[in-house]
This record gives sequence, C-alpha cells and structure tokens, in this order.
Amino acid sequence: MDGLMAAALAARANALAPFSGFRVGAAVEDDNGRIHTGCNIENASFGLTICAERVAVFKALSEGSRAFRRLAVAADSDRLTPPCGACRQILWEFCGNIEVVLVNLTGNTESHRMSDLLPEPFDASLLR
Repeated sequence: MDGLMAAALAARANALAPFSGFRVGAAVEDDNGRIHTGCNIENASFGLTICAERVAVFKALSEGSRAFRRLAVAADSDRLTPPCGACRQILWEFCGNIEVVLVNLTGNTESHRMSDLLPEPFDASLLR
C-alpha cells in the first residue's frame, strides 16, 4: 500500500461521525508530492456535515497548493466508496481529471479518473 492510501486510512481515525457511524478519510497529493489529509465531520444539523474529500482539498488549498496529482478515499465498507456528488464537483473544479484511488480497511483498492466519475462536469468554462 502506498503512502497516499496509508494517509487516507490514518485520517479516517480522526473522523467525527456520531450520527451515521460511517467514518471516511481522504488524502490528496499535490504536484510537489505533499499529502494533505481530511476526514468527514458530522454535525447535528446534517446539512453542515462535510466530507473527507472536501476537507482534504480545502486544507491543501488553504496551505497554498493549486495543482494535484491524485486523491485516495478510505472507508470501512466491503464495496469501495467513491466521492459523493458534491465532492465530485469540488474535485473537478480544483483538481481536474486526477486519479481517485478507493481503499477499504482490508486493503482492497480500485482506481478511477475524475472524468469517469463525473463524465459531464459543470465548470467555469460553461459560464462564458
């Protein structure tokens, strides 16, 4: 298992999921090889809950990263867990057509490109 997947699995341990019990970790690698992590954080006002993928990307952006190579998402599920729709939109806008690696606690993995996960994206090019 590579460092990006290990970082996503480690970030999962920090998840705050008292309502769903579904803990997720994510790690995004920037173009300099730095890894930024995030975990899901739930809130009693469910609409304010934020996913691990968005936490990782927003942390990376807030630390000055602007270009990304790949993202890993870790969850404890037999079926590997891809990013939700909101995360797919954020990933497309800020990371482009990066590789997205899914991993579970038993080490099963699969890899996708963002263009496969979000085949008809909405982005700034449509606002012109």
